[in-house]
Amino acid sequence: MPNNAGHVLKIKHLRMRYPRSFGWTLNGFNLNMSSGERVALVGPSGCGKSTVARVILQLLPEGSVCEGELILDGKHLTELGQAGLRSIRGESVGLIFQDPMTRLNPLMTIGDHLLDTLGAHKQEKDLNWRLSKAKELLERVGLSNCRFDAFPHELSGGMRQRLGIALAIALNPPLIIADEPTTSLDVVVADQVMKELTDLCRNLGSALLFISHDLALASRWCERIAILDQGRLVEQGLSKDVLINPKSLMARKLICSARSRTRKNNNKEIDSSITLEVNGLRCWHRLGGWPWDLKWLKAIDDVSFYIHSGETLGLVGSSGCGKSTLCRALLGLIPLRGGEVKLLGQNIFSLNGKALKKARQSLQMVFQDPSACLNPKMAIGEAISDPFLIHKACSAAQARSRMRSLLQQVGLNPPEHFQNRLPRELSGGQQQRVAIARALASKPKVLICDESVSMLDAEIQAEVLDLLRGLQKRLGLSLLFITHDLELASGFCDRVIVLDKGKIIEEGIGNNLLDCPNTNITRKLINACPRLPSISSAD
Repeated sequence: MPNNAGHVLKIKHLRMRYPRSFGWTLNGFNLNMSSGERVALVGPSGCGKSTVARVILQLLPEGSVCEGELILDGKHLTELGQAGLRSIRGESVGLIFQDPMTRLNPLMTIGDHLLDTLGAHKQEKDLNWRLSKAKELLERVGLSNCRFDAFPHELSGGMRQRLGIALAIALNPPLIIADEPTTSLDVVVADQVMKELTDLCRNLGSALLFISHDLALASRWCERIAILDQGRLVEQGLSKDVLINPKSLMARKLICSARSRTRKNNNKEIDSSITLEVNGLRCWHRLGGWPWDLKWLKAIDDVSFYIHSGETLGLVGSSGCGKSTLCRALLGLIPLRGGEVKLLGQNIFSLNGKALKKARQSLQMVFQDPSACLNPKMAIGEAISDPFLIHKACSAAQARSRMRSLLQQVGLNPPEHFQNRLPRELSGGQQQRVAIARALASKPKVLICDESVSMLDAEIQAEVLDLLRGLQKRLGLSLLFITHDLELASGFCDRVIVLDKGKIIEEGIGNNLLDCPNTNITRKLINACPRLPSISSAD
């Protein structure tokens, strides 16, 4: 059972440095946590948040330097050998990863994952006990026992994260660390996962260290917020106090960035001409059945919308609503069941050969994870020059010149400083700027942004959104902005449509949808969105 007396975690004057690093990643870090306490560790990219988790678990590369006092459940972690550390990982501290697939073995069933964890730490227990405990854990996190023999790829993102929680709480550890556990989930599923996690921590008496870049999410689920900047805690206190009356420059900067994500551009002028028009689009997935009794999943079913030149249209919906299928359908990556997609008045799917190839250049996409869409072995300059050469738009020398111009347009100055780097040598925000530059290479009329800021911290999100606003104004781009965050869409987009089960169920100005939603789905999305307290609440 968790330790109910004193501090579960005590970190004092901690300094940590990675091998071949000239500076301290953590420098004078202090943090105390008691049983049952929920603390959010918040800060910008590169501040050392995830390093804190690695230090507590002592999962550090060989050659790292770690100094200071580090006590977990009464044990001095820096004094433990490998056997002792293996014991505390799971028994004293459970870790929930940002991407559950990084922890899950694709060749093992859900049940095998749980049995393996229980068997490693409870060798004295027989198989029947472990089977019973594994099924009880699945029930605790809201997964049916019928999933016991399923494989990870057969679960949704939310289900996989629930399994990650089950693995973390399997041995009732006094401390649970959740490192960005909802980043890749939509707001409804994220809300469900966080509610289950906090309820489980409360019932177990476990402390929760919630690592996040989302201040609103942190304040919703944690009583205390600690702000990390360049390896030091610069501020900590009750969540509402930190958000209403921040003392540190970094806290004020993060709050300002979070609020600016939803800033409405009221001076924007929109052309009356229509760039993209979608009429009666249908995209069905065959699920099997006999030839005379086929079964279909209507992923996109009779969807129609339009986007004006220079307009931003938001597409919002929960996981499984058809957002990603719609993206792939617009780009011609999956076959259509019916309908038409008109770009500048021409149905692009009535074209073929060179005419279709040319039309597709006017419709480009920016993906959610920039690192996944960039070749890890290709330098940034090559990645951006590549579209020019693929489409034989210019010579190699002209491609390099245009590449440097695009790097400047997306704010990567001077271009010579970035063009020879590999993607892994850039931050997440810089990688997304490169992905935008690559998408702009073919001079598109419409840019599809598929969850393009969801994996970035608030400060970088604000920078990328400002970049998109500026590019749209200069280039006259039409944007289809796909997100699960209705509040973000209402601030960034001119109009918003809500998608559910492959159909548009509501459409309007974003603020109107927030204030007066007409459907239960929209209300559910609104309620699941964590929000910063209004400034007036300080009065």
